[in-house]
Amino acid sequence: MAPSKYKTPPQAPPMFTHTPESLLKDTEQILSQSKELQDRIVADVKPGSAKFKNVLLPFAQDDNKMSLRTHIIGFYQAVSTDEKLRDASTEAEKKMDDFSIDSSMREDIFQLVDEVFKKQKDDQSLDAESRRLLEKDHKGYIRMGLGIPDGPERNRFKEIKKRLSELSISFQKNLNEEQGGLWLKPEQLEGVPQDVTENLKKGEEGSENEGRIFLTFKYPDFFPVMKYCKNAETRHSLMVANENKTPQNVKLFKEAIVLRDEAARILGYPNHATLRIEDKMAKTPKTVDDFLGDLRSRLAPGGLNEIEVLKKLKKKETGKADNYFLWDHRFYDTLMLEQDYQLDQNKIAEYFPLQTSIEGMLGIFESLFGLAFVKLEGADRDAISETKKGSDIVWHEDVQVFSVWNDESEGNGFVGYLYLDLHPRDGKYGHAANFNLQPGFINENGTRRYPATALVCNFSKPTPKKPSLLKHDEVVTLFHELGHGIHDLVSRTIYSRFHGTATVRDFVEAPSQMLENWCWTPSQIKSLSKHWSYLSPDYESAWQAAAKPDEKRPAESMPDDLISSIVKTRHVNDALFNLRQLHFGIFDMSVHEPASHDYVANLDASSLYNRLRKEISKIDGPEALGESYDWGHGEATFGHLIGGYDAGYYGYLSSQVYSADMFYSVFKKDPMDGKEGRRYRHQVLEKGGSRDEMETLKDFLGREPSTEAFYKELGLS
Repeated sequence: MAPSKYKTPPQAPPMFTHTPESLLKDTEQILSQSKELQDRIVADVKPGSAKFKNVLLPFAQDDNKMSLRTHIIGFYQAVSTDEKLRDASTEAEKKMDDFSIDSSMREDIFQLVDEVFKKQKDDQSLDAESRRLLEKDHKGYIRMGLGIPDGPERNRFKEIKKRLSELSISFQKNLNEEQGGLWLKPEQLEGVPQDVTENLKKGEEGSENEGRIFLTFKYPDFFPVMKYCKNAETRHSLMVANENKTPQNVKLFKEAIVLRDEAARILGYPNHATLRIEDKMAKTPKTVDDFLGDLRSRLAPGGLNEIEVLKKLKKKETGKADNYFLWDHRFYDTLMLEQDYQLDQNKIAEYFPLQTSIEGMLGIFESLFGLAFVKLEGADRDAISETKKGSDIVWHEDVQVFSVWNDESEGNGFVGYLYLDLHPRDGKYGHAANFNLQPGFINENGTRRYPATALVCNFSKPTPKKPSLLKHDEVVTLFHELGHGIHDLVSRTIYSRFHGTATVRDFVEAPSQMLENWCWTPSQIKSLSKHWSYLSPDYESAWQAAAKPDEKRPAESMPDDLISSIVKTRHVNDALFNLRQLHFGIFDMSVHEPASHDYVANLDASSLYNRLRKEISKIDGPEALGESYDWGHGEATFGHLIGGYDAGYYGYLSSQVYSADMFYSVFKKDPMDGKEGRRYRHQVLEKGGSRDEMETLKDFLGREPSTEAFYKELGLS
């Protein structure tokens, strides 16, 4: 039961009781109300009388209210088990996007916003966040084509924006709905942990797949096979099949990059990248290209050296290593960690049961940021549900819910709701991500609206004999996504559009990347660890039943030698890891920064993707076996480039510059310094996107950011 002082949140959690019909009806109602408001303001506010409070403020308050419902309406397509509800969510999102495009291209509204901008852009009586809203909104209208004279070009621009919305929604839906995989014989999976293979679907008796098992492309199946399967042909087949799992997305991706380029040129930009980066921290594509190029030249020699070492290991294992293939890398990287560094990932995973890892992580956030997490179960869920049915406040029975509070040092007030949806299922979003369900903001009456945020991940499910166990890299992933969730929860902005992670793309990853450092700190690894046999008497019995005769039960917390084996491997094969990130970033810039529109219109994106991977990562693909560069379509599985990271994927690398600087400058000497944790919470996380991110960063550091810690961490300084 929840502690009494944290028992009853002042705001009920969101409800997940939609049907396909109610979802679409709600969408129509929301859009109709918003349209009425727009028409009323245009009718009531005469030219010459437009001000922030009678134009932008009512629109911003309408955005606030809409977002409480629209985020959830769009969320169902990522998590619902009901295919019809997922389809309705997709249809609703398209309607909302179309409405947003139509609204952002209304000349009559733009005239009012333009008038306010000219009168009030430097008005010091407006608070800083409202001035930022005015500036962003005004620029948003211009970037939606309202600087283009009314006529065929503007109509074409609107057509493109609507089609790009359709492409984005269809692309992600294809990824979410993908259910492919390979039927394999058990002997083809030699070396793969039994925990993985015993949970795979078995071929039916009498069918062509009798005696085989079905391996999907979902993370809990795919990664263990790439890391542990001794059969190189199996890894080869799986890797190529995974790259080709959504062939219908090939045309969608190509159409998207061509249309983006056309739209940018209509607006007067030389390419899509220039348009997208203008408002980010980097400001220009040249800054991005110079950063990526410099990092590539620094990393390339290290990558080649790492490949030579790995090839020696491959030769020792197989007798031959003329090539080092893409399907070799996870396998030999894992083998090297085991043989040279005594890193036993399966042994380590025994100390990271999913549930206790979550509890440990939340404990770290409690100490650092002055928070309290209260898990809501049973009667506690019923009590806070508007319907008094606890099942109505979740979208699936596996979902965990926490009410989040400030601790005593921060005033004991309510913070928001955190949801965890951690296991794979059909139709669910296939990666790991944080979704805002309801943003926080200031209500019209001056009270606070509290946020709700969800982590959607794909970790293996527990069984009666063993809980869900995390490899160390999965611990890092979970901590990273929880970092986004905390950013979402503790943000305190006036307007929903600036809430939490609504920052520029080349900063948004920095707070979570900084928190990953805690997963490499010995004291924190120990505090997160608990051997799974100590979770319950049943699990203790299961461990004993599987143990060898006279095998001693492991210690409850992870032994120091295992912790040491984790920490000392942090930068093993780091150059190859970062060259992989560079491949993604440089491919992204290449397709969005073409020399001409004809170039992108005639581009074979798949061949470019594979050729750049070979040139940058130095690892061989099937082209080394005589195949052409269009052997796979990795760009068709690359949701980031369709889902908002277009001309922005470099942000994963540039954010590391900021995250390393913050960690080494402030937290390295004492990662659990609560005073600095609270300063970070209030000076960085709380601000969301409500102020210029570079100013936020400089305030926290007390100086301009530096690349020194980043390059030092990579051994490149």
